[in-house]
Amino acid sequence: MAEIGVHARGLPGLPENHAQVPVWNAEDWYFEDFAPGDKIRSIRRTISEGESMLFNSLVMDHHPYVSDHEFATQEGVFGKRLVAGAMVFSYGLGLAATNCLNSFSYGYDRLRFIAPVFIGDTIYTIRENLSKTVHDARMGKVRVSYSVYKGPGELVLYAEHLMTALYRDPAPFADEAAANLAAKAARKVAQKDG
Repeated sequence: MAEIGVHARGLPGLPENHAQVPVWNAEDWYFEDFAPGDKIRSIRRTISEGESMLFNSLVMDHHPYVSDHEFATQEGVFGKRLVAGAMVFSYGLGLAATNCLNSFSYGYDRLRFIAPVFIGDTIYTIRENLSKTVHDARMGKVRVSYSVYKGPGELVLYAEHLMTALYRDPAPFADEAAANLAAKAARKVAQKDG
Protein backbone atom coordinates (compact mmCIF):
# COMPACT_ATOMS: atom_id res chain seq x y z
CA MET A 1 0.00 0.00 0.00
CA ALA A 2 1.13 3.55 -0.61
CA GLU A 3 2.70 5.07 2.47
CA ILE A 4 0.40 6.96 4.82
CA GLY A 5 1.35 10.26 6.41
CA VAL A 6 4.77 10.79 4.82
CA HIS A 7 4.00 13.29 2.07
CA ALA A 8 4.86 16.96 2.44
CA ARG A 9 2.30 19.25 0.83
CA GLY A 10 2.67 23.02 0.86
CA LEU A 11 -0.18 25.48 1.17
CA PRO A 12 -0.26 29.12 0.11
CA GLY A 13 1.00 31.35 2.91
CA LEU A 14 2.93 28.68 4.83
CA PRO A 15 6.59 29.30 5.62
CA GLU A 16 8.82 27.00 3.55
CA ASN A 17 10.06 25.09 6.61
CA HIS A 18 6.42 24.36 7.61
CA ALA A 19 5.46 23.33 4.07
CA GLN A 20 8.09 20.56 4.18
CA VAL A 21 6.49 18.94 7.24
CA PRO A 22 4.23 16.05 6.14
CA VAL A 23 0.52 16.76 6.54
CA TRP A 24 -1.17 14.22 8.80
CA ASN A 25 -3.79 12.12 7.05
CA ALA A 26 -3.56 14.03 3.77
CA GLU A 27 -2.15 11.62 1.22
CA ASP A 28 -0.51 12.31 -2.09
CA TRP A 29 -1.66 9.09 -3.79
CA TYR A 30 -2.37 8.94 -7.49
CA PHE A 31 -4.33 6.39 -9.53
CA GLU A 32 -1.18 4.33 -9.94
CA ASP A 33 -0.79 4.01 -6.14
CA PHE A 34 -4.15 2.30 -5.51
CA ALA A 35 -3.52 -1.44 -5.54
CA PRO A 36 -6.58 -3.73 -5.54
CA GLY A 37 -6.51 -5.92 -2.45
CA ASP A 38 -4.75 -3.38 -0.21
CA LYS A 39 -6.52 -2.93 3.14
CA ILE A 40 -6.32 -0.58 6.10
CA ARG A 41 -8.03 -0.82 9.50
CA SER A 42 -9.10 2.23 11.47
CA ILE A 43 -8.82 2.95 15.14
CA ARG A 44 -11.93 2.11 17.19
CA ARG A 45 -14.56 4.68 18.19
CA THR A 46 -17.18 4.41 20.94
CA ILE A 47 -20.42 6.27 20.15
CA SER A 48 -21.76 8.28 23.09
CA GLU A 49 -25.26 9.39 24.01
CA GLY A 50 -24.44 13.09 23.56
CA GLU A 51 -22.93 12.82 20.11
CA SER A 52 -25.75 10.56 18.96
CA MET A 53 -28.36 13.12 19.98
CA LEU A 54 -26.30 15.96 18.49
CA PHE A 55 -26.11 14.11 15.18
CA ASN A 56 -29.87 13.44 15.28
CA SER A 57 -30.50 17.15 15.85
CA LEU A 58 -28.09 18.27 13.14
CA VAL A 59 -29.70 16.07 10.49
CA MET A 60 -33.27 16.37 11.86
CA ASP A 61 -33.58 12.61 12.41
CA HIS A 62 -35.90 12.29 15.39
CA HIS A 63 -37.30 8.86 14.68
CA PRO A 64 -38.38 7.24 17.98
CA TYR A 65 -35.83 4.45 17.56
CA VAL A 66 -32.94 6.95 17.70
CA SER A 67 -34.26 9.73 19.92
CA ASP A 68 -37.03 8.41 22.24
CA HIS A 69 -35.64 6.25 25.07
CA GLU A 70 -39.10 5.32 26.41
CA PHE A 71 -40.39 4.17 23.03
CA ALA A 72 -37.18 2.33 22.11
CA THR A 73 -36.99 0.43 25.42
CA GLN A 74 -40.69 -0.29 25.89
CA GLU A 75 -42.06 -0.72 22.36
CA GLY A 76 -39.05 -0.92 20.07
CA VAL A 77 -37.96 -4.12 18.36
CA PHE A 78 -34.40 -3.91 19.77
CA GLY A 79 -35.20 -2.96 23.38
CA LYS A 80 -32.90 0.07 23.33
CA ARG A 81 -32.12 3.14 21.22
CA LEU A 82 -30.28 2.81 17.96
CA VAL A 83 -27.57 5.04 16.58
CA ALA A 84 -28.87 6.58 13.33
CA GLY A 85 -27.71 4.64 10.28
CA ALA A 86 -26.51 7.85 8.63
CA MET A 87 -24.25 8.43 11.64
CA VAL A 88 -22.81 4.91 11.47
CA PHE A 89 -22.18 5.44 7.74
CA SER A 90 -20.53 8.83 8.34
CA TYR A 91 -18.37 7.60 11.21
CA GLY A 92 -17.49 4.37 9.45
CA LEU A 93 -16.19 6.19 6.39
CA GLY A 94 -14.58 8.95 8.44
CA LEU A 95 -12.65 6.49 10.56
CA ALA A 96 -10.86 5.13 7.48
CA ALA A 97 -10.73 8.32 5.41
CA THR A 98 -7.24 9.21 4.24
CA ASN A 99 -7.98 12.62 2.73
CA CYS A 100 -6.14 11.78 -0.45
CA LEU A 101 -5.37 15.06 -2.15
CA ASN A 102 -5.62 13.64 -5.68
CA SER A 103 -8.90 11.71 -5.48
CA PHE A 104 -12.48 12.88 -5.52
CA SER A 105 -15.73 11.22 -4.49
CA TYR A 106 -17.82 9.95 -7.40
CA GLY A 107 -20.56 8.25 -5.38
CA TYR A 108 -21.52 5.25 -3.26
CA ASP A 109 -22.95 1.85 -4.11
CA ARG A 110 -24.22 -1.17 -2.21
CA LEU A 111 -24.83 0.60 1.11
CA ARG A 112 -26.30 -1.90 3.56
CA PHE A 113 -27.14 -1.62 7.25
CA ILE A 114 -26.49 -5.20 8.31
CA ALA A 115 -26.84 -5.10 12.10
CA PRO A 116 -28.01 -2.46 14.59
CA VAL A 117 -25.57 -0.15 16.37
CA PHE A 118 -26.53 1.09 19.83
CA ILE A 119 -25.38 3.99 21.96
CA GLY A 120 -22.22 2.87 23.72
CA ASP A 121 -21.14 0.49 20.94
CA THR A 122 -17.56 0.70 19.70
CA ILE A 123 -17.02 0.57 15.94
CA TYR A 124 -14.07 0.32 13.57
CA THR A 125 -13.66 0.11 9.80
CA ILE A 126 -11.70 -1.97 7.33
CA ARG A 127 -11.26 -0.29 3.96
CA GLU A 128 -10.21 -2.35 0.94
CA ASN A 129 -9.24 -1.26 -2.57
CA LEU A 130 -11.46 -3.42 -4.80
CA SER A 131 -10.70 -2.36 -8.35
CA LYS A 132 -9.62 0.46 -10.60
CA THR A 133 -10.32 1.37 -14.21
CA VAL A 134 -9.15 4.01 -16.66
CA HIS A 135 -11.79 6.73 -16.96
CA ASP A 136 -10.61 9.68 -19.03
CA ALA A 137 -7.41 11.49 -20.01
CA ARG A 138 -6.81 12.99 -16.53
CA MET A 139 -8.07 10.41 -14.05
CA GLY A 140 -9.19 6.87 -13.40
CA LYS A 141 -11.93 5.40 -11.21
CA VAL A 142 -11.21 3.49 -8.02
CA ARG A 143 -13.75 1.31 -6.15
CA VAL A 144 -13.14 0.93 -2.42
CA SER A 145 -15.19 -1.01 0.15
CA TYR A 146 -15.89 0.07 3.72
CA SER A 147 -16.82 -2.70 6.15
CA VAL A 148 -17.82 -1.29 9.54
CA TYR A 149 -17.69 -3.60 12.55
CA LYS A 150 -18.73 -3.32 16.18
CA GLY A 151 -17.47 -5.09 19.26
CA PRO A 152 -15.43 -8.19 18.55
CA GLY A 153 -15.94 -8.16 14.79
CA GLU A 154 -19.67 -8.11 14.05
CA LEU A 155 -20.26 -6.57 10.60
CA VAL A 156 -22.81 -3.75 10.92
CA LEU A 157 -22.46 -1.79 7.65
CA TYR A 158 -21.05 -2.31 4.17
CA ALA A 159 -20.67 0.26 1.40
CA GLU A 160 -18.62 0.76 -1.72
CA HIS A 161 -17.14 4.15 -2.47
CA LEU A 162 -16.47 5.16 -6.07
CA MET A 163 -13.70 7.70 -6.48
CA THR A 164 -11.84 9.34 -9.30
CA ALA A 165 -8.07 9.65 -8.88
CA LEU A 166 -5.66 11.73 -10.94
CA TYR A 167 -2.97 9.96 -12.90
CA ARG A 168 0.58 10.72 -11.85
CA ASP A 169 1.53 10.21 -15.50
CA PRO A 170 -1.44 10.29 -17.92
CA ALA A 171 0.56 9.07 -20.94
CA PRO A 172 0.30 5.29 -20.29
CA PHE A 173 -3.49 5.61 -20.00
CA ALA A 174 -4.13 7.91 -23.01
CA ASP A 175 -5.14 5.26 -25.57
CA GLU A 176 -7.48 3.40 -23.21
CA ALA A 177 -8.99 6.70 -22.02
CA ALA A 178 -9.64 7.82 -25.62
CA ALA A 179 -11.27 4.47 -26.41
CA ASN A 180 -13.45 4.70 -23.29
CA LEU A 181 -14.60 8.22 -24.15
CA ALA A 182 -15.34 7.23 -27.77
CA ALA A 183 -17.40 4.24 -26.59
CA LYS A 184 -19.30 6.47 -24.16
CA ALA A 185 -20.07 8.97 -26.93
CA ALA A 186 -21.26 6.14 -29.20
CA ARG A 187 -23.60 4.86 -26.46
CA LYS A 188 -25.09 8.34 -26.07
CA VAL A 189 -25.73 8.60 -29.81
CA ALA A 190 -27.31 5.12 -29.85
CA GLN A 191 -29.57 6.01 -26.91
CA LYS A 192 -30.60 9.27 -28.55
CA ASP A 193 -31.38 7.53 -31.85
CA GLY A 194 -33.00 4.48 -30.23
